[in-house]
Amino acid sequence: MKALLKRTMGVILAVGLAGSLAACSSGSSSNGAQSNESGSIKLTLWDQSVGNTDPTAKLLPTIIDKWNSDHPDIQIERTGTTGEQYKTKIKTSIAAGEAPDVFYGMGGGSFMEPYIKSGNVLDISSYLTDDLKAKLGPGMAEAIENDGKIYTLPVYTHIANLYVNTELFDKAGAKLPTTYKELLDAVDKLKAAGITPALIGEKDRWPGMYWYDIIAMRQAGNEAVKEAFKDPSKWNSPDFVAAAAKMQELAKAGAFNSSMFSMSYDEMLGAFNAGNGAMMVQANWVNAGIEDPSSAAKGKVKVIPFPVFEDGKGTNTEIFGGAVDGFYISSTTKHPKEAAEFLKYLSEQLGTQGYLAGAGLPSWKTDGLDTSGLSSLDLSSAEIMKTATSFIAWWDNILPAESAETHKNLIAQLLAGDITPEEFCKQMAQLQPTELNL
Repeated sequence: MKALLKRTMGVILAVGLAGSLAACSSGSSSNGAQSNESGSIKLTLWDQSVGNTDPTAKLLPTIIDKWNSDHPDIQIERTGTTGEQYKTKIKTSIAAGEAPDVFYGMGGGSFMEPYIKSGNVLDISSYLTDDLKAKLGPGMAEAIENDGKIYTLPVYTHIANLYVNTELFDKAGAKLPTTYKELLDAVDKLKAAGITPALIGEKDRWPGMYWYDIIAMRQAGNEAVKEAFKDPSKWNSPDFVAAAAKMQELAKAGAFNSSMFSMSYDEMLGAFNAGNGAMMVQANWVNAGIEDPSSAAKGKVKVIPFPVFEDGKGTNTEIFGGAVDGFYISSTTKHPKEAAEFLKYLSEQLGTQGYLAGAGLPSWKTDGLDTSGLSSLDLSSAEIMKTATSFIAWWDNILPAESAETHKNLIAQLLAGDITPEEFCKQMAQLQPTELNL
């Protein structure tokens, strides 16, 4: 899907930052549109925004309440479910033919592409007007096309970088790393000061994937990574072996928390926000939580480009991330027109209000919005975004679903020292190629 990787400099210059939105479940969990006794249509919405510090969770109820107030004839019933549970729930409902009318989809790759190809998702192209497309950020209207059709609208753009607790770095006498050697030096100094250098919530697998994937991008360069997605035999090459060796070297050097295999993503964020680790590789959806008044790390954290490697082919302008997530409409909905109207409203409102709340870089035009309330992390992320020369989105959204799980499991084995870098790359070469247009 073009939305995964195709980003113009116009998009880069047009976007800003926002926080992540998370809200508790509201409304019924029943599937499918219904009509109540008064004759109004009921549309079901499922999402995974339920985190206490996720801005989207805070925005969704307000946006839905406003819609319901303004549209008494089309009422939205929302159900929020936490991340991994949500994936299982939506997969099960689609397989049973009981999908909600509107639902959140994690990217256009391994998660959504099979449902698009199997006809489970509604093509909304005919419901999109030129006026609506004109509201999108530059390049976005083209980027969301999938073989000439459109199934979703963008909400946020997210990019992953290195988050550093400057107070802990200062305490250890460590320098913020710009190269791999400086990263190793920082690990040594932080450890000597009794500080956990970096946190990974590897219980959920994907946080460790973020580390390896950005290391591989710095070692081999984005173009080589894209080639390997298309021809998996190229994963078994010197650059990717070197990337795996660096990942394992960091683990053996004690860079990561000893509890990483029992720590979840949410626990990782909690530990970082409590000041219990000096570094974390994450996307800018964590900004709001770090800057929350309850965070002990508030005002002490900087986001910087992940270091470049002295022997690497990648640059710090090759960005990990993109605008890949959005909401979709089930092809089984009884009210496609009304569902499309709501999806358009929801996507634009989240994309603009969420930007101001710090949920992510916006995929919609932000002319006239007051951005004075954005945090330093939001502004720094936006500055990094402006330097971008290329994008690669989350690898588990690009790889086919089974290969994505294999990739994450191999990284866990690499971190644990259960396989060598050479064995890691030989098994990576057995993955299936992506079917996406990179």
